[in-house]
Formats: sequence, structure tokens, C-alpha cells
Amino acid sequence: MSTSPAGWGTDARRWLRPAYLWRRLRHNFWPKLLSLLVAVSLWAVTTADRRANVEQGYDVPITVRDSTGGAASRAVSNLTPDTVRVTLSGRPERLRELRGANIEAVLDVTGVPEGGFNRPLTVSVPSGTTLARKSPERVQGFVDTQLSRTMPVIVAVATPPEDSLPRYTVSPSQVTVSGPSQVMSSVSRLVVSPVSLGAGEAREVPLLALTTAGQPVANLNVTPTTVTLRRIDSGAFPVKAVRVVLNDPPEGLIVTASSVQPSAVRVVAAPDLLGRLQEVAGRVAYRPGTYTAPVTLNLPAGAQALENVSVSLTVQRAPQ
Repeated sequence: MSTSPAGWGTDARRWLRPAYLWRRLRHNFWPKLLSLLVAVSLWAVTTADRRANVEQGYDVPITVRDSTGGAASRAVSNLTPDTVRVTLSGRPERLRELRGANIEAVLDVTGVPEGGFNRPLTVSVPSGTTLARKSPERVQGFVDTQLSRTMPVIVAVATPPEDSLPRYTVSPSQVTVSGPSQVMSSVSRLVVSPVSLGAGEAREVPLLALTTAGQPVANLNVTPTTVTLRRIDSGAFPVKAVRVVLNDPPEGLIVTASSVQPSAVRVVAAPDLLGRLQEVAGRVAYRPGTYTAPVTLNLPAGAQALENVSVSLTVQRAPQ
């Protein structure tokens, strides 16, 4: 075969002729075919595992680690996000048996100063799988001092029927609440979850930490997490809700708006007296203006109101 440029051109033209190409293809045809089959078989065997692998995603909670020394304990709050989406690659039967709890996503804040942070995540995957990707790669949060304090438990129950006056005890009456200082500063009170109990009934109920606005507070540790709420009254009680009727304003004044709170007051009395009682007269001192005033109830002897009553008024002078 010629190695000159002219020879190369002659060889190229020769391979373009169908007759020459067909002769070369038939030359040692069976050894060539056998070599091709062997090569395809080797490729299929060596890549079988890789071609059988699939991908599957899991939502994994983030575990925070902090080995920072010091006298004051530390806490992490406001994680954004608090879970990471982890995608694993592996055999289908292996991935089907896994759950998010089998995967560990670690956020290490050792040595991070107090305040906000943006840190990378480390994901440890189970055997037989490989990490394809994770989202997000980094997590934001806040490192703060861990505080702890003892708080009383406040009983919050469902609204009782008007003919009962339930009484409750809670055990323990105080619990320990701990968490990051910026979270603890928003805690106003600790209450039991609202429940409805029958006379003499007791139930284990969870606790709720609330702000002054009544919103639940998260990222806290409460010890214990539940208390025993027990209703200690005997059940039915001579109580009745009756309507409050106000006295008329004096001559020369006109009431343009009024709102009595509550509009019906619960009254405790003997059963026969409650049967005759349909409404309660209330007296208020009227004056021009917009204001809230207490209402003095005129109750019969032997009856007692369970609530204080007030009224919101708008009063004007009558035109001459």
C-alpha cells in the first residue's frame, strides 16, 4: 500500500466502490461476526449492574450536631429548610426497602458563633446505594443560647354546658420548658390541649406553648410532654345562662350603639329559683361619649353571677 498522499486518495476511492467493499466484508466474515458477538456480550455483562440501577428521592430530616465546648449550652433554631431532598441511585429492590429514616443528613455547627449561619450538609447513604444529588446543598439557621425555666400549667377546656360548673386538677402542675433564647422569649403560657371530660374522668393530654397572641410556639423541649387532667366535680350543677337587660338612659341622653359582654351571664342558684329566672336587670351609669362601663347586676336573693358584665356604649345628648 502506498503511503504517499496520492496513494491515500487511491485507497479512499477504492473503498467507495461497492464491489470492493463487498469483497472486503465477505473476507473472514465468520471470524468477524464472532468477534462482534463476543464484544457485545462482554459489554452487556460488564454494564448490567449499571443499567439496572434506578434513582429514587427521599425527604430526610436534618440532624444537628454541635460539639462546641463551653459553660452555656447552645441550641439551633429557624432551620431553613428543616428537611433535605436526597436522591439515591441503586437497585430497585434495595431502594424500595428504604425510608427517609434510613438516611442521615447531618448539619455540623461545631465552632459556629452565635447568630445566623449558612452551612453545608453532609449526607450518609445506606450500603448498596450511591448519592445522586441532594437539595439543597446548604442550610440556613440560627445558633443561640439554650435556656430552661419552670412554668405553671394552665387548664384550657372545651366550653362546658350552661347547667354545669366543672372543676379540674392537673398533675404535675409545673413543667420544665427549654429551647433557644429567642424562642423562649416568645413563650407566654403553657396550656393543656382543650378536651371535654365527663364528671370524674381523667385523661393524659399534651401540652401547648403559646405566645401572648395565642399562637403555638415550636422548637421547644417540654418535660414532661403530657400531664394528667382530671375533672373533680360531680357533674350537673344548678347553673343557668340568662339574658342581661340594661336600664334606660336618663332623659336628655340617647344611646346610639351598645354591646353587652357577655350578653348572657351564668347564674348559680337553687333549682326552683333558676326555673323562674328568665333575665337579669343590669344598671349602668350613662354619660355622653364612647366608652366601656361596668354593669351592676340586680340579682334576686340566693343567686350569684359567675361572670362580670360590661357594656361598650356610644351615648349622645338628645337634640333640644
